[in-house]
Amino acid sequence: MRDYLIFSSMTTPKTLNVLVVGCGNMGASHAIAYEQHPGYQICGLVSRGNSKELLNTELQGDYQCFDDYAKALEQSDPDVVCISTYPETHEPFTLMALEKGCHVFLEKPIATTVEGGRRILEAAESANRKVVVGYILRHHIVWKRFIEEAQKMGKPLVMRMNLNQQSQGYMWDVHRSLMNSLSPIVDCGVHYLDVMCQMTQAKPISVSAIGARLTDDIPADNYNYGQLQIRFDDGSVGWYEAGWGPMVSETAFFVKDIFGPKGSVSLTQDQQRSDCVDGHSKADLMLIHHADIDSNNTFLKKDEYIRFEHSPEHQELCDNEQAFLYEAIVEDRDLSNHLNDAITSLQIALACDQSVKEERTILL
Repeated sequence: MRDYLIFSSMTTPKTLNVLVVGCGNMGASHAIAYEQHPGYQICGLVSRGNSKELLNTELQGDYQCFDDYAKALEQSDPDVVCISTYPETHEPFTLMALEKGCHVFLEKPIATTVEGGRRILEAAESANRKVVVGYILRHHIVWKRFIEEAQKMGKPLVMRMNLNQQSQGYMWDVHRSLMNSLSPIVDCGVHYLDVMCQMTQAKPISVSAIGARLTDDIPADNYNYGQLQIRFDDGSVGWYEAGWGPMVSETAFFVKDIFGPKGSVSLTQDQQRSDCVDGHSKADLMLIHHADIDSNNTFLKKDEYIRFEHSPEHQELCDNEQAFLYEAIVEDRDLSNHLNDAITSLQIALACDQSVKEERTILL
């Protein structure tokens, strides 16, 4: 069952015209979500290359295609702009859409600088428009439960997570392009740092990170493997690693593991490969361990295994995100906390990047 309710109290949903900007992996998935949702109507597809034409053949409709974002924004007259482009365009494209009076769905990270994220927040508030950032795990029923169970384990928490991808072919082209702007621990790390912040509900106070440049195919000042450590003011600590490339190990790409004084909770899954997009969000099984012991140091409770009959895959999560955006618009929800959380996770991730490059701990 989907993680959202559609129009339970609405007889005729309001139709929002949406301009899809960026037609690669994420943009294509969001376009499919818009086409399936009764409250949206695609009014244009935008990309610099031929991905928009390829996407147009996969969709049910036949939509107008644009090479130029500014021209598309003016001519298609959208209510919503979906931005799934490279990170360096996120801030300027979002500000242009808000100035035009559009709501925005924006893939993470919200910007490439904290100041850029704050400018987006201020512009959204000034324009009275909604901006939703693509934190896909916030719309995943299993990850929501994972966070809830982690919060039951007491304080401090120890949080261990990773996302390593052995990329080749088209995905290595995508990853190399992304690394012209950001490192893997920034681009992917914002997801998992956001999860850690939700689990602890505490203030992050410092980060320390290391990185390695394993290929000459990326800029000299960047790295395609990174590992971070974070400390919170409640004593909780977190560890996260991310690597991209054809040289990345295939054996340990799915670690999602939390423990605290009262026990532990771990996500696991049926065997997946690291280059499978669904493999990084799909989780079929949750293991809950209780630390209670008797006078003989014997565990008092058996471990619990929770099997999820339905773990949403990538496309369904994109559907959930766009349903959330629609409901936020028609119900006029306050998204200021959502944007502030996106800025906070970006601030932490950028501090980790600074730690790698300056080889020192960064105080937040």
